[in-house]
Amino acid sequence: MARVDFYRLTRDPVERVLPAIATRILDAGDRLLIVAAPAMQRQAIDEALWTLTPASFLPHGAAGSPDEAIEPILIAGTLDTATPNRARLVALADGEWRDEALGFDRTFLLFDNSRIDDARATWRKLSAAADVETHFWKQDDRGRWSEGP
Repeated sequence: MARVDFYRLTRDPVERVLPAIATRILDAGDRLLIVAAPAMQRQAIDEALWTLTPASFLPHGAAGSPDEAIEPILIAGTLDTATPNRARLVALADGEWRDEALGFDRTFLLFDNSRIDDARATWRKLSAAADVETHFWKQDDRGRWSEGP
């Protein structure tokens, strides 16, 4: 059963939230594919994975690079379920749902208020599917995440 976690970004941008999620994924020994269509967003995510905190470099690379197969975190502009780094987890960092994400074990859909209507429509669609487990996460004023509506 595929799991989709909806992360509504009301306080911090994706570049600040994604490194924390990626850290937990790497600590668990898993690999991650990050998808963002805009090149500028991919660049911002790349920089955040390098520099968010001085001791927090997360090993990563860009899809299409010579070392893509060995990177535990791969940043791509499109979603392909046959990931070169064999990731079973995907983060849709641009807030755009892609049905191909259901080919992964777990999907993180990160969206801000500009994509709230799209996220709600996706939530309704996926909640009605028998083979998808959905979770919704919201951030409080202090930056902590809790599950709930």
